[in-house]
Amino acid sequence: MCKMNVLEAKTNFSKIIALLERREEKEVIVARAGKPVVKITLYEEPKSFDRIFGIAEGKFVVPDDFDEPDDEIARMFGMID
Repeated sequence: MCKMNVLEAKTNFSKIIALLERREEKEVIVARAGKPVVKITLYEEPKSFDRIFGIAEGKFVVPDDFDEPDDEIARMFGMID
């Protein structure tokens, strides 16, 4: 982790970006009057979950009566006696 003041960060902004891109630093903390105010990190693309949908396609069959009321399950949840 690298720390610097606002003026130094402003002057060396391109160098900060290069440091992060080369992964020489994980983050850069910028301080004003000695107090940390900003953390600069390398942007990471959010992971796509497109691959997850449909992963079980063809692995099982949902019965036609899947969402029909079931007395045994209703009893388990105390919904009927």
